[in-house]
Amino acid sequence: ISFNGVDSSLSSLKNCQSYINTGMEIATRVALDLVESFNDEEDVNTMEKVMLEFAAMDRELNHYMRAIEETVSQIKREKPETIPDLKNLVKEKFTALESMNSDSDLQRDEKYVYFKDQLKEMRKQCKSYFLKNNDEAIEQIDEDIAVTQSQMNFICPITQMEMKRPVRNKVCGHVYEEDAILKFIRSREQQKKKLRCPKIGCSHSDVKESDLMPDEALKRAIDSQKKQ
Repeated sequence: ISFNGVDSSLSSLKNCQSYINTGMEIATRVALDLVESFNDEEDVNTMEKVMLEFAAMDRELNHYMRAIEETVSQIKREKPETIPDLKNLVKEKFTALESMNSDSDLQRDEKYVYFKDQLKEMRKQCKSYFLKNNDEAIEQIDEDIAVTQSQMNFICPITQMEMKRPVRNKVCGHVYEEDAILKFIRSREQQKKKLRCPKIGCSHSDVKESDLMPDEALKRAIDSQKKQ
């Protein structure tokens, strides 16, 4: 049995994932714009619902591709004399995977978690800015939020310069200049060695490129400080 047509279709489905990822990135930027512009919280909540819808689409697509791949592997392994009903086999596996879905799956989606973290940081920054310009509001905001802006470190632990394109390590939470950390990682890869987090005192000993995500909220804070 030739699976060339199936392989081609799978490749097309995987391309669809890139569109979903792009949609989630746009939704995140729009939500940050809304928070930064002090828009109504309902608008921000709408973007959160959009993120969950994208996460559900991504999960469904992953399950469908997995069902196809498992069906193909099964047929290759069993080598039946007659061609089975591929459509029904895939449908059965897909239905079984979908039956295990839960809302908590979507809450753990990597891009959704990133979305929530970035919103949290942006809200802190905006409240700190509000503090600086509204002395009467100081008592209404928690002290830890009030000092967030002054505690923020915009300096890369590698270059010791203010960051332009900060990326955050999902594992240890530290931030670096994108070009600097990537150069470090690739240099260690060529030497077949692991890279310890450059932040002094951090115990994380295996920094990977896949662990890095752009820190849009921090970048906006840096840009805002420059403008001021």
